[in-house]
Amino acid sequence: MEKWFVASKRADFNKIGEVFHISPVTARLMRNRDLTTIEEMQRYLYGSLSDLYDPHLLKDADKGAEIIKEKIEAGKKIRIISDYDVDGVSSNYILYQGLKRCGADVDYKIPDRVEDGYGINEHLIEQAAEDGIDTIITCDNGIAASAQIAYGNSLGLTIVVTDHHDIPFQKENDEITYLLPPAAAVINPKQKDCSYPFKSICGAVVVYKFIQMLYDLFQIDQKESEAFLEIAAMATVCDVMPLFDENRILVKEGLRRIRQTEIVGLQALIEANHLEDKKLSSYHFGFILGPCINASGRLTSAKEALELLLCKDKEICRQKAEALTALNAERKEMTADGVKAAKAYLESTGHAKDKVLVVYLPDCHESIAGIIAGRMKEYYHKPVFVITRTKEGLKGSGRSIEAYHMYQEMNKIKECFDKFGGHPMAAGLSMQEDRLEEFREKLNTNTTLTEEDFVEKVHIDVALPISYLSESLIKEFELLEPFGNENTKPLFAQKDLYIKGIRVLGTTGRCLKLFLSDGSQTNIEAMYFGESDGFLEELSCFCGKEEAQRVQRGLPHHIWMDVTYYPQINEWRGQKSIQIVIQNYRFKHQ
Repeated sequence: MEKWFVASKRADFNKIGEVFHISPVTARLMRNRDLTTIEEMQRYLYGSLSDLYDPHLLKDADKGAEIIKEKIEAGKKIRIISDYDVDGVSSNYILYQGLKRCGADVDYKIPDRVEDGYGINEHLIEQAAEDGIDTIITCDNGIAASAQIAYGNSLGLTIVVTDHHDIPFQKENDEITYLLPPAAAVINPKQKDCSYPFKSICGAVVVYKFIQMLYDLFQIDQKESEAFLEIAAMATVCDVMPLFDENRILVKEGLRRIRQTEIVGLQALIEANHLEDKKLSSYHFGFILGPCINASGRLTSAKEALELLLCKDKEICRQKAEALTALNAERKEMTADGVKAAKAYLESTGHAKDKVLVVYLPDCHESIAGIIAGRMKEYYHKPVFVITRTKEGLKGSGRSIEAYHMYQEMNKIKECFDKFGGHPMAAGLSMQEDRLEEFREKLNTNTTLTEEDFVEKVHIDVALPISYLSESLIKEFELLEPFGNENTKPLFAQKDLYIKGIRVLGTTGRCLKLFLSDGSQTNIEAMYFGESDGFLEELSCFCGKEEAQRVQRGLPHHIWMDVTYYPQINEWRGQKSIQIVIQNYRFKHQ
């Protein structure tokens, strides 16, 4: 079930178009992204590195940089401890390379997802002390590790936390107390008293800023830090940070530079995925390159991905990149099996009717629980937790919908967990097996979600007739890239399109080509990349099998459709044509 809404934000679109030499349609698209002033629009369209915020605004960043400078100059051993996802690996890479450049005696450790779990723990701290480490820097973790960091302090370690996750808190009598770890410095823009103006940067961008400050202290040219931009950009996209403000500039710059990247391992990964001749976009970061980096942390060790990025030998990089790409293919198969099992579990147990879905897949590899939760969330449009069984008990990952702040809701039932943390839209947890039903029951008892919250809302930017499309307008929409979280690809809509025929494409039949026409006899080809069987079945249910066959074969019929779409320029054998990619559809009689 869907509800379609057309944005109705007002502005003088003709005037905006004149200022920036763009069409009123593109001006409207910018306004739909909550840009209100000419200055904001200027920065959105043409922002550069000079528009990034001052790293010194990060609370404790100066303090942390001074501590690390002293440790480097005293020859103390420093260890980086990161998370095992793309943001964690990227943060580790930037810190390691940056600290090395400053002359540090530094090594790194990435927790094993299965053996160590998320973030810094007592075992990793004890190991560091035994190895003669003086200072630990966390990246993309540490903000929720108060007890572990206190333990590290008791062993004489100096610990600097760099993180971007929500600050843990406790609530009593409507009073919130934030719980910061007792580290020598805590660098996280989400601290209440942090003056950094943009709170939504990922862990890799936090350490990118930190390295910029260290380079200043060691009088290293800031230009050198720009070599980390493509890695920081990939982490920003893969950690699903909002692509506006500073993040938009960073990702744009990272994509601009990636073709000339000096990171041999990243270039090898591009080649292993046959992208060397393609124009890379945020899509390639989020759905092709990033998942290869993630696959090692999920199925083997994230150290393999970090070693690829650090490697300088082209042939070794090629081998490592191909191994990661193969590992990601294996992960995709496991995910597909997990998604089937999750649907079967929910439907067979009746839990699909719950408002907050808790899926128990004891034999599922814990590393893909989050991906499966994301797919289930898209399918049911409800918040979903996928729980797996491990040696230590149960572990789980959650993915949420806009109406449900996952981390806050988990805080209400913290007694269920051994450990938990996360964001409004995603979370991780560990618990004992006998808590599972209590967890499910309390989530559903506490929730204020209504049936209206589960209705998928389709937000349309502009009701744009296909007759209005032109190559120059479609090219102009590229100004709005990179697309991603909170800067989504524009969505257009048109009512009353006549279906002149449908063709199933590809050997697997997973794609449909439709031939459409509007009331003014403008003809256009459309692609649909969803479930083709589901589309054709829905058509048959709507008008009957016989009529549906007439539609497919292009014979006269009475079936029309409304669509939401994005336009693109299709090039085939040197010929260019405009086509649309259908996102949503509704059949109608006319």
